[in-house]
Amino acid sequence: MMLKPGATIGILGGGQLGRMLAIAAARLGFHCHIYCPEVASPAFEVARAHTVAAYEDEAALAMFAAAVDLVTLEFENVPVAALRFLASRVPVAPSADALEIAQDRLAEKTFAARLGLGTAPFADVPNELALYAAIARIGVPAILKTRRFGYDGKGQMKILAAVEAAAAITEMKGAPAILEGFVRFSREVSVVAARKADGDFAPFDVTENEHRNHILDRSVAPARIAPATQAKAIAAARAIGEGLGYVGTFAVEFFVVGEGESEDVIVNEIAPRVHNSGHWTLDGAITCQFEQHIRAIAGWPLGAPTRFADVEMLNFVGEGTSRWATLAAEPTTKIHLYGKAEIRDGRKMGHATRLVFPG
Repeated sequence: MMLKPGATIGILGGGQLGRMLAIAAARLGFHCHIYCPEVASPAFEVARAHTVAAYEDEAALAMFAAAVDLVTLEFENVPVAALRFLASRVPVAPSADALEIAQDRLAEKTFAARLGLGTAPFADVPNELALYAAIARIGVPAILKTRRFGYDGKGQMKILAAVEAAAAITEMKGAPAILEGFVRFSREVSVVAARKADGDFAPFDVTENEHRNHILDRSVAPARIAPATQAKAIAAARAIGEGLGYVGTFAVEFFVVGEGESEDVIVNEIAPRVHNSGHWTLDGAITCQFEQHIRAIAGWPLGAPTRFADVEMLNFVGEGTSRWATLAAEPTTKIHLYGKAEIRDGRKMGHATRLVFPG
């Protein structure tokens, strides 16, 4: 069933991703209603309506569901219970089941492994004793991560020697955790793709990513990997989308390991949403990731994900936002600012996309 123009799409989360989703939806004739706990959220400026309430507030959620025709989300840390509550009243995409797997690093790694995809060695760490056992099996160096609510380097700690285990457990503050072995990799890449309920799948070109202080700093499309490696990454993303029964745009982050004929990818993380590394598609592809998401959840045909230029995406983080003025002077560079009033260290304030055309 196709959602008709004039319908209202509800978006859980009011950050920059929700903002760009709302802009894409408006171009297709949809209205958007943003739901999030934070006042003065960036997405409010470009949406017809918004609700400021907690994700646990069932009365507010019920009113929100009654006001929209379809619900989606802009970030993965929405409580699964809220999504299940909404799904009992209005169509929701992606599903609560897909979100539940992607929210939990242990469930995510287990899911990928069951699909036959490569991952870093991993182990469940419910307590300190389990951590020592995991270190004995996986070895060090390794990384202890919270199973939930970690992003941009938050909720994780390197363990370089077994004697650091107790301190690492203390740092987790009792949160369920997972130990992951170090992976020797040449680069990090991602596949951003869209999938419809009928299984139609449209991947963008594999993107190469560089991080600074655990936050994405720069993305380049296409990634500098062998064609066979690109095909492996896209096939893995397709398998993940199918395994989750996913509807919408999602991303899979990979480590590239080996070289030459032995070059391969292993799954690092699944993001059940539009993704920072796909921002280049706003200016460098026929259909951007945000429009593709709206098309997928609304049951519309997917657009062509074709890239028409080489693209470099530069994040504006914290005080680095001041770069926009210099970059705006470049004739084939596009500036995207997110409307956030306060600049803070580590806060994503906008991005630029540089286009490099053949010849």
